[in-house]
Amino acid sequence: MKKVLVSLTLISLLAVPLMASADIWSDLFGGETSPETVPETDVMRILGSLMNWMFAILLVVAAIFIIVAAYTFVTASGDPDKTKTARNFVLYALIGVLVAFAARGLVELVRLIVQPAT
Repeated sequence: MKKVLVSLTLISLLAVPLMASADIWSDLFGGETSPETVPETDVMRILGSLMNWMFAILLVVAAIFIIVAAYTFVTASGDPDKTKTARNFVLYALIGVLVAFAARGLVELVRLIVQPAT
């Protein structure tokens, strides 16, 4: 099971930069661009896009951890070690989700402080 989780984690970590860069460039420039016609970009817009991707990925990983925990609970057959492992999976998934929401809130707080009021 550990090999499968490690493999999925590594594959997803390798795919994230490709997906994020494609989304950022298409969001910022509205399609194909050439270096001569690249408009100025807003740092906060780039950070917001990156945070959205990271938030979505973290939620997917947390959901996977909860599914693995449920599977471990079902297959534990009363084994206290497996039950403890499953509870730790759920706990870590919930902590990850809380950290993600806190990070998202921090980004919004920084955005409010940095951007001038219009």
